[in-house]
Amino acid sequence: MDEATRNFFERHLFTIAGTPVTVATLLSALTIVIAALVVSWFLQRVLVRPFRRATVQDGTIAAIRRLIHYAVVLVGMGIALDTLGIDLGALFAAGAFFAVALGFAMQNIAQNFVSGVILLVERTIKPGDVLEVEGRVVRVVELRIRSTLVRTRDDEDLIVPNSVLVQSTVKNFTLRDSLFRLNTTVGVVYSSDLEAVFRELRSVAAALPWRYKAKDPRVFLTDFGDSSVNFRVSVWIEDPWDARVLLSNLNDAIWWALKNAGIVIAFPQLDVHLDPPVMQSIERLSAGSPAA
Repeated sequence: MDEATRNFFERHLFTIAGTPVTVATLLSALTIVIAALVVSWFLQRVLVRPFRRATVQDGTIAAIRRLIHYAVVLVGMGIALDTLGIDLGALFAAGAFFAVALGFAMQNIAQNFVSGVILLVERTIKPGDVLEVEGRVVRVVELRIRSTLVRTRDDEDLIVPNSVLVQSTVKNFTLRDSLFRLNTTVGVVYSSDLEAVFRELRSVAAALPWRYKAKDPRVFLTDFGDSSVNFRVSVWIEDPWDARVLLSNLNDAIWWALKNAGIVIAFPQLDVHLDPPVMQSIERLSAGSPAA
């Protein structure tokens, strides 16, 4: 390098915090920033591939790419500022104070963001899954970095914070497979022929065209109630999302099967027994009344 070129690169431009900035240090800082942008582009292409293979939603992938970009560029800017002679310690001290204040203000957002990352990594909840969240059966439409979009059986769109899915107990009806056990109960009067009841219930459950054929229906005598002998009928279906409609079909089939077989479905009844003194008083009142 000749003397003129060396003088050009060592030319003093300005001073930052008592540190002179030359053309060489400025070019070095710019090179570091450009390198950070290149590294960010490369990492986005490499690290996002597993999420694409896992069929993660495009919106979630875009959010992950933004996070990678910001993280890499932030590191690059820090190195560039250090090259220029800016004291990063003072900046970090001020930044830490600001981060703590911002953290308290955005606690819920940060919590939901971390929960979203956990859901993306664990893959225990995926788009299309049928869940029970806070007593509601919903289908997952889209996993986002802060919240999850779900749809109810009444065609209502709900935005569920990711922290709810991570910190509470959630039923995932389609985690391993989509098989779902559909249960209903029915009570018959005590004078019924129990063998006939078992036979009719098994027959009507086995004849359902929409049930999962690889698993046989089950009929249980569950308990002896105050007014009825109670049975539970269980059949398996392949899509838990249709459970509400299919349960109605099952109840309708049971009603007509028992009715056609002459088996009475019980309803609450109350027998009143009066003590002899009470009966005698009623008889005296009846004997003394004009109607008597």
